[in-house]
Amino acid sequence: MAKATQSQDESFADILPELDYWKIGLSLIITIFFAFFIAPIWTGLVTSLKTSQAVTLTTPFVPPGPEGFTTGNWARAYQNLATGFVNSLIMTVPSTIVSVFLGSTAAYGLTLVDWGDRAQFTVLILFLIGIFIPYQAVLVPLSDFWINIFPLVEILAPVWELSFMQREHARLLSLTITHVVYGIPLCMLLFRGYYLTLSDELVEAAKIDGASIATIYRRIVLPLSKPMIGVVFIYQFTAIWNEFLFSLTLIGSSSSPAATVTLVLSGLGADLSGIDYGLRMAGALFAALPTLIIYALFAEQFAKGLASDA
Repeated sequence: MAKATQSQDESFADILPELDYWKIGLSLIITIFFAFFIAPIWTGLVTSLKTSQAVTLTTPFVPPGPEGFTTGNWARAYQNLATGFVNSLIMTVPSTIVSVFLGSTAAYGLTLVDWGDRAQFTVLILFLIGIFIPYQAVLVPLSDFWINIFPLVEILAPVWELSFMQREHARLLSLTITHVVYGIPLCMLLFRGYYLTLSDELVEAAKIDGASIATIYRRIVLPLSKPMIGVVFIYQFTAIWNEFLFSLTLIGSSSSPAATVTLVLSGLGADLSGIDYGLRMAGALFAALPTLIIYALFAEQFAKGLASDA
């Protein structure tokens, strides 16, 4: 018996040196980080499937039992957020596309087009200043601009007479333009870092062949920019979709026909009796679906863009 035990100990000792402790430690760290980041999502998901009573009586990350399970929170979240969801899509998609395109063209003009070092540096400084202006500093002048200086409600008065349009939608248009303007500087900076890594020989060869600035951008720079477009598009879409402060300032109320999904979500599940956490979690997960879809669609380009930028 003693010999058998000794033989087992020796065989186990032979295996230990062959183990890759670095890989084991790395796998353990990755598992811990994965659990850390997935825990809030899991908690929100199981909470969204609980009744109000089950939320009170159970631990947040524990799934509900048969008596506490419900899908009614998701149905109510959809009913409350549907209009805001559509409004956010109407605002986010065009503002993201326009800001990404203008940021790309601005970066191209400041990086690969030679029109004077001093002038380019001055314009670049202005873009950088635009990045560091905090939202809070422009709320009052921004509101005054869209209400008193450039009132879209009055300028586009015939548009609001259409059956599917309302005057409040002018605020949604104002919000869209605001996000475009505020997003261009940062998009430009991201694209500029990528364009600095491109070979100057391609641009110079195209110039020798007689290609114009617009042609070089359309046929050479833009096709090479696909990985970075994925990175910037994901960043800009997520930032605009989740933005709340500009929406609160320009639209004002979650009951407005032009209210965005984040504005409606801020008051979802709250009343005099307290907060319905199940409904609020369902609404938060429902509102997060577009960003998850965007990440899934642009995952490959996102990875390539990060790799090339590094």
